[in-house]
Amino acid sequence: MCGHGLIGLVALSRLQRPGEVEAALSECPGVGEAVVVGVPDEKWGEVGRAFVVCRSEAPVTAEQIIADVRRRLASYKVPKSVVVVDELPRLGSGKADRAALKAR
Repeated sequence: MCGHGLIGLVALSRLQRPGEVEAALSECPGVGEAVVVGVPDEKWGEVGRAFVVCRSEAPVTAEQIIADVRRRLASYKVPKSVVVVDELPRLGSGKADRAALKAR
């Protein structure tokens, strides 16, 4: 499934597409870029964790981002945690390195 743009985020037994969640995160005020990865969870098996880069002119907290995205998405799609970072690790192609983020 990963080859088809899906990751194994299972919350309330629903497979999520990270692109939809990332788009909603990117619409939050102060968020410049967002990437969502699946991380292990004792209860659900795997849940979403968002890594976001804030715009320098409008920094926001993880709590503010989660509160905003709750208004944009169904509750089962909201990442369980948000980590604000200065920059995202990159692959040689320029894409975000999801494996490096998942390992954090």
